[in-house]
Amino acid sequence: MDSEKQARFAAEQPTHVEGTPIQPTVTNTTTGDTEKGSSKYAASTTGLDHRLETSKAERRLLFKLDIIILPLAVLLYLSAYLDRGNLGNARLQGLQETVLDGKDKNYSLALSCFYITYIVFSVPGTLLSKAILPSTAISIGALIWSIAATCQAAAFTPGALYVCRLFVGIGEALFGQSMALYFTYWYLPNELSKRIGLFISAGSLAGAFGGLISFGVSSIKHSSIVQWRILFLIEGIPSFVLAFVVFLCLPSRPQTSRYITEEERTLALTRLNRKNLGEGHTGVDWLAVRRAMLDWKTYVVSVLYSCMNLGLGSVTGFLPTIIKGLGYTNARAQLFTVPPYAVALVFMLLMSTYSDRYQTRGIPVAIVFCVGIVGWGILFGVSPVHATQSMLHARYFGCICIVTSGYSNIPLVMSWQSGNTGSQTQRAVSLGMLNAVGQCLSVLAAFLFPSTEGPRFVKGCATNIAFSCLGLILTLCMTTWYRWENRRRDRVEGGKPPQDVVLNVMEEYDLATGFRYTP
Repeated sequence: MDSEKQARFAAEQPTHVEGTPIQPTVTNTTTGDTEKGSSKYAASTTGLDHRLETSKAERRLLFKLDIIILPLAVLLYLSAYLDRGNLGNARLQGLQETVLDGKDKNYSLALSCFYITYIVFSVPGTLLSKAILPSTAISIGALIWSIAATCQAAAFTPGALYVCRLFVGIGEALFGQSMALYFTYWYLPNELSKRIGLFISAGSLAGAFGGLISFGVSSIKHSSIVQWRILFLIEGIPSFVLAFVVFLCLPSRPQTSRYITEEERTLALTRLNRKNLGEGHTGVDWLAVRRAMLDWKTYVVSVLYSCMNLGLGSVTGFLPTIIKGLGYTNARAQLFTVPPYAVALVFMLLMSTYSDRYQTRGIPVAIVFCVGIVGWGILFGVSPVHATQSMLHARYFGCICIVTSGYSNIPLVMSWQSGNTGSQTQRAVSLGMLNAVGQCLSVLAAFLFPSTEGPRFVKGCATNIAFSCLGLILTLCMTTWYRWENRRRDRVEGGKPPQDVVLNVMEEYDLATGFRYTP
């Protein structure tokens, strides 16, 4: 037998304990008329009944997990994005003039301080959720960023605000990709993207709520506290309370959580083991860290994620400023940031559902990049200076496109990176690298929209177009490579692996025989 045939899985050729092949056992081998119901195999309802009961039990388990995990995840991300993105709203309420000496450079530095620590601590922060209970690691992150975000209200100098933003970045580094890793402790690949999409949808909600909250705060008159300080307090204090709720209520791991019964625990672990996702231990596998750090795919996907984050960073930092350039007052600009986020929410959930159903990531990611290119292209090509009403409407449509593009790719790329790793530690490092590499261009976004270039912001729009095109090219290259590699492995291993076969991913990671990438 040649080497290709030898690579076929033992599961396809059941053997006796002594090594003697077992012949398939059949009953009712009559060769009568098939229309009269004869069959080569005996009819049995036992297996069907078992599958139906198992399917019902899985649905009940998923419902039980969803009603506790998803609300807490959404609230965490909502709080995180409110605390991360409220600097853009506070800018229109006087933050830049009262604390940042009225300088665009100081505002850009305040934005970039968040990303500096967010990048540096992303891999260690994600690995922490592998080394200890993820519920503990995530709640620690929430506690750090909530305290820092609330303390922004007490900043009176640029340096004080910079320090607060640095600690907001540290806290969110312990949370952002850790939550995506945490989902893989409970959910299967075909359940992942839409749930991460629901989780990330809170970012869109945060943009909408942030605009509404800022509009409400702008209506407060004659207060002894300036409006932007009230904004930081309103959005920071609830995050502090939420950190303790997460510590007490978020289920940890299937192996140890008291939230599920023993029967549900068995079912949860069986589901994960069926997809080679279950690991019966905590701690960090340093060989898996090495594999992830030396894998070229980790960096390419992280770079395309960075191209997406340039647009996202531009949106979170400057969308109110861009919309104000359409001729609105500060307060109405805050209000008109809401509809783009609502559209982004719906589009993101549709794309995530499609991606899960057909187990494809590359094509949906490419579509989202195209939406971003259209949006930034409109903002680049249609000037708001002496613009007609239809031109202003076109620019507002462009704003909807850039917000939709900025958010919709987050769950898709996270699921893509997660599904193409073999073990939890490799997954933790790869997801962490999405931020470590993927947020680098977010720092650049902080300097692309100086007030002197408003209201058109040619440099910012042109830069986003260029990097969106780069992200699109990288996405198409990666999905093509994944498909080619899967076909190559099919040839080498003598065909596709049997469904739910056990793979040696704990030692060979994504190089294990039978492992196939999600294209």
